[in-house]
Amino acid sequence: MSDRYFVDTNILVYAYDRAAGEKHSRSRSLLEKLWENGQGVMSTQVLQEFCVNVRHRIQVPLPLEEVREIIDEYQAWEIRFIWPTTILKALDKETKFRISFWDALILQSAEEAGASIVYSEDLNHDQLYGSVQVVNPLL
Repeated sequence: MSDRYFVDTNILVYAYDRAAGEKHSRSRSLLEKLWENGQGVMSTQVLQEFCVNVRHRIQVPLPLEEVREIIDEYQAWEIRFIWPTTILKALDKETKFRISFWDALILQSAEEAGASIVYSEDLNHDQLYGSVQVVNPLL
């Protein structure tokens, strides 16, 4: 595995949710580090979920134009597309690890990107899912 780090939706959302307190500052700091070293990876799934969450589900929703600017900036990162083969392999991970399909899709995308770490609050901290380890940076 390389030194690539996959960012799950919740971490990305917290980084832009100014009302999230400590989660905001920790997530923001992590993303700044990944911007500096160029090792951040995410998927189209993460970007899509981000759009919905920051516009409709956080305490102070972001304006559409700000969301557009943020998405545009992340084009500088490696963004993994969700292909039918990605979905099929995620279905296998869902069964194997007994996790939600959406979490399995995150793990599969990270694996396809060659990421060694997935930063997430949703999956078990320090757990190894195949070749990908989950780290909760908010602990």
